[in-house]
Amino acid sequence: MPAEIRDSHPQNTRAIMAFLREHNPFASMDEDHLAHFAEHCTLRFYADNDVVISPDDGPVTTFNVVKQGLIRGEREGKDGSVQTTFEISQGECFPLAALIGERPTRTLHRAAGDTFCLSLDHQGFVTLFAESDPFRDFCLRGVSSLLDQVNQRIQSGAMASISPTHSLDTPLDRYALRNPIICSPDTPIRKAVARMHQNDVGSIIVTNETRQPVGIFTLRDLRTMVAEETASLDAPVSQVMTREPMTLPADRDAFSAAMLMAEHHFAHLCLVDEEGRLAGVVSQRDLFSLQRVDLVRLARTIATASHLRTLVSLRSEVSRLVDTMLAHGADSGQIVKIITTLNDVTVRRVLELNIRKSDPGIPFTWLTFGSEGRQEQTLLTDQDNGILFDPPDGMSENDVRKRLLPFAETANNELAECGFTLCRGNIMASNPKLCLSSSEWDDWFIRFIDTSTPQNLVYSSIFLDMRAVFGPAAPLEALQKKIVGRIQKNALFQKMLAANAVERRPPLTLFRGFRYAPDGEKHTLDLKRQGLAPFVESVRVFALAHGITESNTVERMEKLAQKGVFDRKDANAWKEAYGLIQAIRMRAHQEQASQDQPLHNYVNPDDLNPLDRRILRESFRQAQRLQHKLEITYQL
Repeated sequence: MPAEIRDSHPQNTRAIMAFLREHNPFASMDEDHLAHFAEHCTLRFYADNDVVISPDDGPVTTFNVVKQGLIRGEREGKDGSVQTTFEISQGECFPLAALIGERPTRTLHRAAGDTFCLSLDHQGFVTLFAESDPFRDFCLRGVSSLLDQVNQRIQSGAMASISPTHSLDTPLDRYALRNPIICSPDTPIRKAVARMHQNDVGSIIVTNETRQPVGIFTLRDLRTMVAEETASLDAPVSQVMTREPMTLPADRDAFSAAMLMAEHHFAHLCLVDEEGRLAGVVSQRDLFSLQRVDLVRLARTIATASHLRTLVSLRSEVSRLVDTMLAHGADSGQIVKIITTLNDVTVRRVLELNIRKSDPGIPFTWLTFGSEGRQEQTLLTDQDNGILFDPPDGMSENDVRKRLLPFAETANNELAECGFTLCRGNIMASNPKLCLSSSEWDDWFIRFIDTSTPQNLVYSSIFLDMRAVFGPAAPLEALQKKIVGRIQKNALFQKMLAANAVERRPPLTLFRGFRYAPDGEKHTLDLKRQGLAPFVESVRVFALAHGITESNTVERMEKLAQKGVFDRKDANAWKEAYGLIQAIRMRAHQEQASQDQPLHNYVNPDDLNPLDRRILRESFRQAQRLQHKLEITYQL
């Protein structure tokens, strides 16, 4: 039996209230409700290994808060072994689900070391639940309510200097023009322009007899037509319209539209119903009014820049846009895709400008690896790139390299001027070892997979996550299918990848303290290597083993859940945890940038508020669970 201590002395009550204020949900509760808790709770002591709550105890009747020590959740595995399913540390509450459901807990709660808990009986819990909105919301929604608080705080900070706006999660039909101006393909241009003028719009949608969009004609098209004299005003609009306009289902969100517009540099998007019929039109002006800069306009400005110096100056706008997007409600997954999209546009423009100046005359595909290959870049980024080509008739691979390598070196140096730092490991297209033909890349990966050296395992975190940024994508897609097929058949390589993936442990000690990074400033955590990498590397192994060619970590998790490899609830928890670490990392980068400090991935947990520290602990614990699944799968 635990030792119980009840002391209603006012000084002790004030001390308990002070402790509770440091943790959620109590930090948001009224003083009267905190006092009620402090006056009616009992302090209980549990020695190391004592059972605190057991499934055999019947329906749970107490609400508990860890005041000191650690509670470990235990369940029996299929093989009879005892598995730790969670850990509850100082300031955390338990067991919410069982208490709300008035049922026994499904997990045995055991003290890990000497532990003190504040325990509130059922009647006291019912009173607080009925009278305190923050307490009731927390109990009903658990950790998800904490995550909302994190997102709200991030957004409120970014909103400080920005006028109110819609969220990027808002459905597109909220923005769309419901009755867009339309015409048929045989409508004379003169008549189409008159209709646009009468309705004061900048575009007209060209539809077929079943109201499916087949083209779009804009004022920009009109200016081009007049300047280049490509058609008369009496010609049918089908001669000058942009064919096959981009479409999205009307129930998609604003973020989907923004990314599509940014990637393809157009200003209007057709919304369609389930039958493909025109349901509305949304423009970039409808989506954004973002303090002098918006995603679509910035992407287009980068894509049409005529000088390198323009690209260099535009990079400073990306950081400001990230602030703005946070204010619009973009989550960390959206933000990294925004940054990656703008990076992609910049890379393509640097290559296009260099082709204008000195065309090597050889078609090629510009590859990107690592975090950019996964579309997971933040403001802190370096170059990991390469080239894939197919030699033209009459030319050897070395002949092609003689032309491409000088071009690649210029591109790498100019990208460095744009803020993409040169790779210290020389993982760049200007390296002859990374400027290869399709067959050479294929041979390279055969050796890479069949000869699992320590260096190759290091390379796995770079080269197994790749994308085509410029040039034809088909050669890379064919190569990736071969690579994934070989890995699926090579159990030994999978096991070595798995063993390598679990070497980098999340930074938690046995008792839920933080294990600091070996480098960096004293008492800091490396959010990239210690926090994100365990997710990235573990998920990569599962994805490759199950034939998944996507490189983005969250997309891989989703595909693994769809295939039944990951339990859906586990996949959602892992995606959420990964996104939260990324969000805290990006916020740190923004703070560093605002203070003109060099960007880095280190944070001191003592500088974080209690909520962020708890979120980090829970996210790291989720990484531990994912690694544990990998260890069981590959019997490590």
